Amino acid sequence: MPDILTTVDTDDLLSCCASRRWAERVAARRPFTDVDDLLAASSAALADLSWDDVLEALAAHPRIGERHGGDGREAGWSSQEQSAARTPDERLRADLVEGNRRYEERFDHVFLICATGLPVEAVLAALRHRLTNDDATERKVVREELAKIVELRLEKLVDGS
Repeated sequence: MPDILTTVDTDDLLSCCASRRWAERVAARRPFTDVDDLLAASSAALADLSWDDVLEALAAHPRIGERHGGDGREAGWSSQEQSAARTPDERLRADLVEGNRRYEERFDHVFLICATGLPVEAVLAALRHRLTNDDATERKVVREELAKIVELRLEKLVDGS
């Protein structure tokens, strides 16, 4: 099996982050000596993204609590990441739906949170808190959450999971 650190391509990277600019910039830094080298390239590329590039990445993420529409690697990862945010509790599901609606109305993009390991109550608390952010603060938080998700996905890519 080829070493992903030397053969990673733009399509592999796009499953980790849907910003084409990010994927191209990371791919241009190949070969990577180790996972830390890959993560450093990712971090540098993320820091350099315009807000439009971030919006491109966000467009590939389903609403929190919803399933990804595809069936590829990214859809599988998204489903794993959001597993705790899916709940049989009708009230909590309704609160997520309403929170997503209010957030998208307020910020004009999907609510993004690194939900891995978070119970639905923590996701809802973060959503409600972030609705109080001004635009600049929220953009900063979105970039931080995107970076967390991308790092987790890059590690999965390297691990082959």
